Amino acid sequence: MGCLFVGSMHGYAAPVSVIDDRGVKVSLAASPRRIVSLLPSLTETVCELGACSRVVGTDRYSNHPASVRALPKTGGLDDANIEMIVALKPDVVLLALSSRVTDRLESLGLKVVALEPRTYDDVRRVASKIATLLEADVAGERLWQRMEAQVNGATRMVPPQLKGMTVYYEVDSAPYAAGESSFIGHTLRRLGLVNIVSSQLGPFPKLNPEYVVRADPQVIMVSARNVGTLPVRPGWARIRAVKESRICAFSADEGNVLSRPGPRMGEAAEIMARCLRNLSSRGATP
Repeated sequence: MGCLFVGSMHGYAAPVSVIDDRGVKVSLAASPRRIVSLLPSLTETVCELGACSRVVGTDRYSNHPASVRALPKTGGLDDANIEMIVALKPDVVLLALSSRVTDRLESLGLKVVALEPRTYDDVRRVASKIATLLEADVAGERLWQRMEAQVNGATRMVPPQLKGMTVYYEVDSAPYAAGESSFIGHTLRRLGLVNIVSSQLGPFPKLNPEYVVRADPQVIMVSARNVGTLPVRPGWARIRAVKESRICAFSADEGNVLSRPGPRMGEAAEIMARCLRNLSSRGATP
């Protein structure tokens, strides 16, 4: 007993393990001290859970919080620099399920945890798994409670006359949309809007532009860089949201918050709610 007590007093490290989104059990001898994160939402989650100092490298798109911008950048989803990642000597690499470098990293002896949050429930599950790795379960639960409180607060910001309106949320001008089953779709539903893209089409489907014209949404949410193209797309000038100027145009910085299924989802709900309130205040309602 005495030996065990002394060991714990000197920082005895307990093993940790999680089952990632491949269904693979990943076991570590201790909570990781050196982490490479190859997905912005995962980077943000690690930092929000109080372990930003453990992150030694990220993908090129991780830019929040500001402290991660100075870290080594190892590329993107499809062009991660294997040699650089290995040189960083990570205890674990966090990456997307769709990453192409998983097998290669594992063949080089690195521990890899593949996590890909796409729905709202995914975000909670992923945060919980990262919290387990970091031995930060209490912080993980607090994070979720804070996000829920922010979304609930944003819901109260939405003017009653906009509740029940149909909405089209454009992820990319291809156009790709945020469907009902996506984390963005969940937030839209919480705000009281009705998504024109059903869950049967998947979280982020590519649509025929005519689909949007036929659906005739009352509100459109889109990147500011693409808002000018809406009236000149074939048939889109007839869409109610375009005719009646019920368009939320988000800046690049806002887009970063809105597009990442992680700890800033409460902030994303607030961004959407503020835009909806502004639409109401300037008379852009039925």
